[in-house]
Amino acid sequence: MAAAITFLLALFLTVPATAQTQNEPERRLEGIVVDDKGEPLTGAIVKDKTHNETTVTDVDGKFSLRAKSDRITVDITYIGMKPAHWSGNYKDACLVAMEDASETLEGVVITGYQQLDRRNLTSSVTSKDMSELEIGGVSDISKMLEGKIPDLISFTGSGEINATSKIRIRGTSTLVGNREPLWVVDGIIITDPVELTSDVLNDPDYINRIGNAIAGINPQDIKRIDVLKDAAATALYGTRAANGVIVVTTKSGREGKAIVSYTGQFTLRKRPYYTDSKINLMNSSERVQFSQYLAAQHYVYPSGMAKVGYEEALSQLYSGLITQEEFERRVQQMETRNTDWFDILTHNSFSHDHSVSVSGGSEKARYYTSVGYTSSDDVIDNNMNDRYTAMAKVDLDLSSKFKFEMNINGYLNKRKYNQTEVNPIDYAYHTSRTIPAYNADGSYYYYQREGQGTYNGYLRFNVLNELDNSSIRQNTGAVTTTLNLRYQPLDELFFNAVVSANVQNATIENWWGEQSHYVGSLRRAEYGEEIPSDSNLPYGGQFGRQTNKTVGWTTRLQGNYNKYFGPLMQHNVNVALGFEASGSHYTGDSYTQRGYYADRGRSFATNIPTSYTTYWNWMQTNTPTITDTRSNILSAYATLSYSFRDLFTANVNGRFDGSNKFGSRSNENLLPIWSVSGNANLISIFGLKPKWLNALNLKASYGEQGNMLDGQTSELIIRKGQMDAYYNEMTSTVVAFANPDLDWEKTHSTNVGLEASLLDNRLQLEAEYYYKKTTDAFMNKTISDINGYTSYVINGGTVTNSGFNFTLTATPVKMRNFYWIFSGSLSKMYNKIKSAPGAEEYELDNFLGGTAVVDGQPVGTFWSYKFLGLSPVDGGPIFEDLEDRQREFSQSSKYDLYTTLLTPSGKREPDLTGSISNTVTYKQWRLGATLLYNFGASTRLFRLFDGFTGAQYSTAYSSEQNVNRDLMNRWMKPGDEATTNIPAIMGSGNINFRLYYANHWGDNQNTIWKTGPVTTGNYYTMYDYSSARVVSADYVKLSTLSLTYEFTAKQLARLKLDRLALTLTGYNLKTWCDRALRGQTPTQGGFSQVQLSDTPSYTLSVNINF
Repeated sequence: MAAAITFLLALFLTVPATAQTQNEPERRLEGIVVDDKGEPLTGAIVKDKTHNETTVTDVDGKFSLRAKSDRITVDITYIGMKPAHWSGNYKDACLVAMEDASETLEGVVITGYQQLDRRNLTSSVTSKDMSELEIGGVSDISKMLEGKIPDLISFTGSGEINATSKIRIRGTSTLVGNREPLWVVDGIIITDPVELTSDVLNDPDYINRIGNAIAGINPQDIKRIDVLKDAAATALYGTRAANGVIVVTTKSGREGKAIVSYTGQFTLRKRPYYTDSKINLMNSSERVQFSQYLAAQHYVYPSGMAKVGYEEALSQLYSGLITQEEFERRVQQMETRNTDWFDILTHNSFSHDHSVSVSGGSEKARYYTSVGYTSSDDVIDNNMNDRYTAMAKVDLDLSSKFKFEMNINGYLNKRKYNQTEVNPIDYAYHTSRTIPAYNADGSYYYYQREGQGTYNGYLRFNVLNELDNSSIRQNTGAVTTTLNLRYQPLDELFFNAVVSANVQNATIENWWGEQSHYVGSLRRAEYGEEIPSDSNLPYGGQFGRQTNKTVGWTTRLQGNYNKYFGPLMQHNVNVALGFEASGSHYTGDSYTQRGYYADRGRSFATNIPTSYTTYWNWMQTNTPTITDTRSNILSAYATLSYSFRDLFTANVNGRFDGSNKFGSRSNENLLPIWSVSGNANLISIFGLKPKWLNALNLKASYGEQGNMLDGQTSELIIRKGQMDAYYNEMTSTVVAFANPDLDWEKTHSTNVGLEASLLDNRLQLEAEYYYKKTTDAFMNKTISDINGYTSYVINGGTVTNSGFNFTLTATPVKMRNFYWIFSGSLSKMYNKIKSAPGAEEYELDNFLGGTAVVDGQPVGTFWSYKFLGLSPVDGGPIFEDLEDRQREFSQSSKYDLYTTLLTPSGKREPDLTGSISNTVTYKQWRLGATLLYNFGASTRLFRLFDGFTGAQYSTAYSSEQNVNRDLMNRWMKPGDEATTNIPAIMGSGNINFRLYYANHWGDNQNTIWKTGPVTTGNYYTMYDYSSARVVSADYVKLSTLSLTYEFTAKQLARLKLDRLALTLTGYNLKTWCDRALRGQTPTQGGFSQVQLSDTPSYTLSVNINF
């Protein structure tokens, strides 16, 4: 991959040669370019950097280049080789032997504060050029990191274009705080456009459609990404870096003639189909047969069921509203209807991305500018994402001692997506295919569905009408300006002064139209009908808006001293000392207003009669919410490094942070964040001289980091409220209670790594082991409400994370026109909680969903009922439910009861991840393939008895609900329990159902003791959340498959271009996973709504330089 990087950069820098004047005598440099084996290299770029003369070697490796003077210096670049240089008289014989450019231990690492020589690196950092990460058709950088960075997990609960990935680096170190890494762009920390609480971000079922800190960065502007993982690497970022740091470095200007580059990407993405292996639902005929079976069993349907489908036709037949002939005609139509909800609610989408950049400059002034536009059309109807980006960077050498850099970048992001209550994928998955979407005349087909919220009357419903009359629209944007002045009075000493300011704005609009079912429920009447006096929304629809603005600033003054000394210059001291101050001012407001007319100039209804008392009562309590917070941090940091020859390097880092958001006690006991680390060159130390071993380095680090939870305060914060008419006094409410004793959450980290380069650098190996222990971890503690609040945060937890990673990069074949690079990585992580939470802290849903903290278990462990099998008598589910211990459990705490009654079923996040990549180059062709794998996670199958309410004598199958085809393999007769674990469906005529399955003893409304925590409502809900419905979420995925053609020099000359490359990329092409998943992908789970899975996409990319 590094070979490809070299080639792309070389081509990017290529400019057309200018003609010599006719009067100037012809001078030509003749030469040959070969590899380190003496084989000629075809297509190598040879460039006279001073005069912008460029040529390409022929099939014999020969070149001829015009020279404008007797002396000439040329740069030579070639894919898979290190850049080479030659200088001499144009008449001299020029033979250039290029060296292999496979990834070696050489190069630099960028931490945001420093640029370090990788050979002296003492910390755990993974560096990737953007060409190694870029995926055609993917505009979200966080998704590109999946499987590419050892010890980093990137995952998302939905395949929507607007869904943001969650990222974990080396496990989860905090139980309550934010678990996301810190993002740094060109040395400046950037934040999310909208502040979300840690509880929301850490929820495994939360789909973040708002976007993260990096959402506005154009991948085409990124040069490289460095991921800092251990304490030695992240210590300089202080308290904000407890979860790791991702450093993004953008492209800069270059010397030479202006180069204009265009990158265009055109993507087709496949929508879901019922024929997909991951969708296992009944067709119309099977669904009608299922309904007929239920009717034959005298099945009692739930109250409030939608009036549609076979059940509604049967009800009308029994009521005498239709004849037998009409009933049979309707049934026949239903059996063959097979409404394709996925076709109606999704589509094969087309997206396109365009980026144009201009770079160039002189020896003393260089520039890079770019603009970008991305139009992402989701396969889900009404979902879209448009992004506009711009960037300008200027580097000036003001004098031999002063250098100045200015960087301005900005973006505007426009998103549209559906309301959570109208999830098209969930609707398509759960809605019977016997129901039509349209009438014969093409108009919408409506059926009667029970109202939402407190209204239980019936209203007409059509999902397309809901989508037409609802939406969420979001606009986010930001502008960041960074100024960097560098003063270098001595060769070994320089100072940097950095000033950065940024402004972020976000607006989210939430709309429900007056013709929607949602508003009809608030109105308590159909659109156009008489409005009752108890209406919550007599006129118009509902409109909500949330606006947020963040103004941030950073100033930094840093001095760097790098000195070699000694008789042989064998000693090196590198010192950096800096002071940093940063702050942010976050303001926001949100409101919801009713009576909104989107089609009448976006106006609101006025003069609403006071006879609508329910509406006016709502208006009295409907007040806007205003947010105004400030965060300021003052820091001092230092790093000291000593190297002796090429034998070893020792390093010490330290930082102190003080902030207005920390508790008073933690500021009194200022926690230093520090690390010590070292690197040893084992070849030099032990005098190893095998020819097959090129490099062997050992590194180790140890450090301590601290973290403080947002939203905590050392003082009681009260919001002054409004006049209370009853008491005739002004009121106030408590916003945050004082928590002055809250101390730092501390993480101690150990890292040991070994790096090796073998066989003329054709084989690169790297292995690391780490151990992290977090003490005084933040935990929520439930207390009596007599205190005025029910919970607060304490230091009470301990969490450990340990693991190892292994990375291999090899060049198995390196020939004249054929080049093969293989790379693979493997990361294993162990996580464990070593402290128990409060006995009443977590509810049953927390255990079943994997958000409860349990002593001795990994973070994200979910629990299930212990399934024993099916009854041989009636096929009902049997559990180890400890019914004989009811009296004991009536006195138990929630924690003790749930950890006894339930069984741990696995983790929701994988603990073994990695990738396997191959890149093969043959002449102008390059083929790449990447496999990703995730192991160690488990998931829950989609619920078979979804919607089960626990109502007596009913398993709550609704007439509008589609059914998983697995139910066709349910228990039907004695003996089936030996071949299936899917329970029988029982009607009210089955006395065993009424006696044993309708209500579980653990429902404290039915238990004989009437006390104690609720364990469940019924046995069929228990089944859906039982160990029988847990399967492995392990998978191997063909993530990308790409083919690139680089046009030859002759072809480019005819086209008058410097570079033209075409690439076809397939993404998310194939997933291999457990067959037991039947009907869902391993990244989906039966924990919440059904979300869009990752669907295949196909992208054509065009790269042009001229």
